[in-house]
Amino acid sequence: QVQLVESGGGLVQAGGSLRLSCAASGRSFSSYTMGWFRQAPGKEREFVAVGWMTGHAYYAEYADSVKGRFTISRDNAKNTVYLQMNNLEAEDTAVYYCAAGHPGSRTVVTGGYDYWGQGTQVTVSS
Repeated sequence: QVQLVESGGGLVQAGGSLRLSCAASGRSFSSYTMGWFRQAPGKEREFVAVGWMTGHAYYAEYADSVKGRFTISRDNAKNTVYLQMNNLEAEDTAVYYCAAGHPGSRTVVTGGYDYWGQGTQVTVSS
């Protein structure tokens, strides 16, 4: 069982930055694939970023809409995954969720994740 708690959301002006954190409890955190998703009002939850381990190598993949602006990273010693968001746009306004999925998997769909956090609100004013 893995429990996830997001933090770091808030209100920021367009062009600004935020760093989201997702603290995980449970065993074997370092092996889990960790993803970030977001859901804007009236829209479906969408993929933002995923990071996964294969052997000792770490990989990351991003949605086209955030590529070059967002960075996913993790600190296994702290059982925490981060989402650094730069050059924020009004279209980035949403509730952001972190999720934990099957170790070693590269998955960009919600069905590929077993555990979810409660979400943190990000609001970007234009």
